[in-house]
Amino acid sequence: MPRYIAFLRAINVGGRNVTVTALRGHFEKLGLTNVETFISSGNVIFEAKPDDAGALRRKIESHLARSLGWEVSAFLRTDSEVAAIAGRRPFSEEEIESAVAFNVAFLAETLDEAAAQSVAKFKTGIDDFHVWGREVYWLCRKKQSESTFSNNAFERALKLRATFRGMSTIKKLAARL
Repeated sequence: MPRYIAFLRAINVGGRNVTVTALRGHFEKLGLTNVETFISSGNVIFEAKPDDAGALRRKIESHLARSLGWEVSAFLRTDSEVAAIAGRRPFSEEEIESAVAFNVAFLAETLDEAAAQSVAKFKTGIDDFHVWGREVYWLCRKKQSESTFSNNAFERALKLRATFRGMSTIKKLAARL
């Protein structure tokens, strides 16, 4: 059975807290197997029948919204996709090493050319971006609090949902898988 990782948006932020035990239970109620969580920021590893990933994503989002009482976006990747994301180097090693933060945004769909150009408009002396498939890599050269970029601004400009994770989390997750 394929192994997936669900990167969830709106879990354990803004007062919307869910224990890892409860989160595992929600996924198990959907018939998903070998469910485990990875840190408490809404990363769930599980196995599922090789069905349509889009339908599986919608099923997870619907179940979580009903169970938790708020909208939760889920971004599914296979273990091999997570490994590829962790190994991708959209910036030079020197840039990555000197940056204060290196993050990746997970999207439900690949961005079209117009949306990719919108991402490029966020580039500043502090922030740089690279679009690759259903991910956007964000390199922040200073403290994120000094940046004008935010997930909310990103979502408003592109009219879509996204969730960000630090690249160190992605690398640890890839190593674990």
